[in-house]
Amino acid sequence: MKTLETLVLVSVLFFLGACSRQPGAGVASPGTNEVKRVTSIGVVNATPQPAEVNAGGTAQVIVHLKIQTGYHVNANPPTFPYLKATELDLPPGNGISTEFVYYPSPLTRTFAFADKPLAVYEGDTDIKATIKADKAASKGERSLAAQLRVQACDDQVCYPPGQIELRIPLTVK
Repeated sequence: MKTLETLVLVSVLFFLGACSRQPGAGVASPGTNEVKRVTSIGVVNATPQPAEVNAGGTAQVIVHLKIQTGYHVNANPPTFPYLKATELDLPPGNGISTEFVYYPSPLTRTFAFADKPLAVYEGDTDIKATIKADKAASKGERSLAAQLRVQACDDQVCYPPGQIELRIPLTVK
């Protein structure tokens, strides 16, 4: 009888463990037994758009975000201070500086895990930044280093924040 009780206990523990979902836990791919680990940077595709700026002038750079269906990222600013905002950082260098970053208007969504609706980005959206080139900035093609920080969530959990390293193509005229 002790073996049967042990078998039942192990089965119950296995069932409960399989049904619980932890942040960053694996998700089975449809039609396969393959398990993929969900990460914030894995569900967000960031594509910088090429930009041009005149020496001594300003221009707008755009980073297009494509967030996988079923996920969202926190808006900037986030609804609650403990949520990690989506944030684009363009450090100054080589005669180029950032004047301002414009975040898109958020969507407002209700989730079972939050007391009030959250400000989020879903699907396709653009983050825009105004950059300034010094008068003495050398002319020609280059790329701006940038970092995009995101925290992706689904309708049940938020995953650990991640950082995407970007290179924004820029031509100084």
